[in-house]
Amino acid sequence: MSTLKWSATNADGLLADLDLPPAAYRALLKLRARSEAGGRIAMDQATLGELLGLSRPSVNAALRELELAKLVKKVRNGVYQINPMLAGYNSPEDALDAVKAMPKADRLDSKTYVADYHRAVAAYQDQLAEQRKKRADAAAAKKAAAAKRRGSLHAVG
Repeated sequence: MSTLKWSATNADGLLADLDLPPAAYRALLKLRARSEAGGRIAMDQATLGELLGLSRPSVNAALRELELAKLVKKVRNGVYQINPMLAGYNSPEDALDAVKAMPKADRLDSKTYVADYHRAVAAYQDQLAEQRKKRADAAAAKKAAAAKRRGSLHAVG
């Protein structure tokens, strides 16, 4: 259980407007509860999955949603950083200093924050659709080339 008492933002009100998948909410709450002061947490996806009772792909999808929402950043494999506006701190001064030091683009108090999140999700979905289309086109081209090769074979004899 975390002993951190201070946060720069009321997370409940902010998160209610995002309409995140349930697994993403659960992952964020678990990460916040186990984070150090300032929001750094060392935990791999497998461990988080065990704590939440989720598969690794489900944890990966939840973390992706949190990244799109700018709530959690992956620092490197097994190390994540909770947004300074949501992280817990030992004092209100620490919380305010962390928020002042963060890039404006990562702030959660923008009037367009929720709309920006939904645009990021839509852009990500478009990117996935484009990747699926490229894979399907490549598979169709490979199949057509194989059919053409088979059609051009001649019997010897």
